[in-house]
Amino acid sequence: MPSATTTSAEPSTPPALRSTLLSWLAVLSVMMGIFAIVTTEILPIGLLPSIGRSFTISDGMAGLMMTMPGFLASISAPVVTVATGRVDRRAMLGAFVLLLALANFTAAAASSYWMMLVSRVLVGITIGGFWSIGAGLAGRLVPSRQAGRATSVIFSAVPLGSVLGVPLGTFIGSLAGWRSTFLVMGVFALSVFVLLVLALPALPPERATRLRVLNTMLRNVNTGFALTLTFLIVLAHFGTYTYVTPFLQQVTHVSPALITLYLLVYGIAGIVGNFLGGATVARYPRGTFAAAASMLAGATLSMPLLGRWDWGAMALLMIWGIAYGAVPVCSQTWFAKAAPTSPEASSVVFTASFQATFSIGALVGGMVIDHSSPSTLMPLGGCAAALAVLVVGFHRMRRITWPETDQASRHD
Repeated sequence: MPSATTTSAEPSTPPALRSTLLSWLAVLSVMMGIFAIVTTEILPIGLLPSIGRSFTISDGMAGLMMTMPGFLASISAPVVTVATGRVDRRAMLGAFVLLLALANFTAAAASSYWMMLVSRVLVGITIGGFWSIGAGLAGRLVPSRQAGRATSVIFSAVPLGSVLGVPLGTFIGSLAGWRSTFLVMGVFALSVFVLLVLALPALPPERATRLRVLNTMLRNVNTGFALTLTFLIVLAHFGTYTYVTPFLQQVTHVSPALITLYLLVYGIAGIVGNFLGGATVARYPRGTFAAAASMLAGATLSMPLLGRWDWGAMALLMIWGIAYGAVPVCSQTWFAKAAPTSPEASSVVFTASFQATFSIGALVGGMVIDHSSPSTLMPLGGCAAALAVLVVGFHRMRRITWPETDQASRHD
């Protein structure tokens, strides 16, 4: 039975001995770090046409800005976790935020599209490293009785990146150009670094995840289902949502000034979906994932028909936002339930699989849109989401249970 290796480092200051304000400032600093990362990662979605015009490239080629970070994150998540197993986590988080700032400044100054892609490589490395380390830190920053609330605060950064980050970045880009958006994000990343240095305690690693732990987890039948579901639903989402701005401009005929409003509506719906999914997935993991996949399938399949009208596109984006808002927490829950005794390994596999599919979705979507149209792309994503519903049904039909399944989950 593989096990993680415990390091001999001195433990960090117990949360109970730190002031409540400082403990929650530490949680906030991690949340702001993830917010900066999520926003930077998906920022090109709202800026895709303007960046494409600057470098005289197609929308599909511009979509590589979404592909590169996901691909690098899927590699850096396990590599960084294993390679830095004995390095203080505060130092690692600070280093990754500085790398994020460098990536944004490089994008703002990019003289060619290849330099832009280099900046996106740096973003990918940051995503894999920071997310794998930061996602599980809540229990070390606050007293155990507050760990659940702290975890919710940290993960709220994901929908907030859509609600505030992307629409605000798109708005700044419409006023001062897309380069200004990346410049602002670079400055914001530096401010997050300062907050991390001031608020985080020393965080020597408690356990070092080994490759054999990850290998054992990958052979788990529930991990296999989690990987399949994550692949299908993330492929469906990012294969289509990456190119939602071209769809709104070419099919719905939304003016560039109103794109921000549409993305804001989607983001707000995403926050609702995040809380709904978080409230139900522990008790009904299959039902919650199936509901999210069904809504996403319905929204994308209907886009070419109803998305031609403003009201239709707006309504479908709301449904889409609620659906996808629940996806990250659903996916992570399935991975965590597959290996409840290896939380860090679960986080690494979740991050790597999620980001790998992120990049594949953006790449495949770009290839489709360059050879057809946004209206053709949307139903293809819907079919992938519909397959995810069938996979959930197959998991239930086979009566597969999770290790240490609680009573509530038995009724799902």
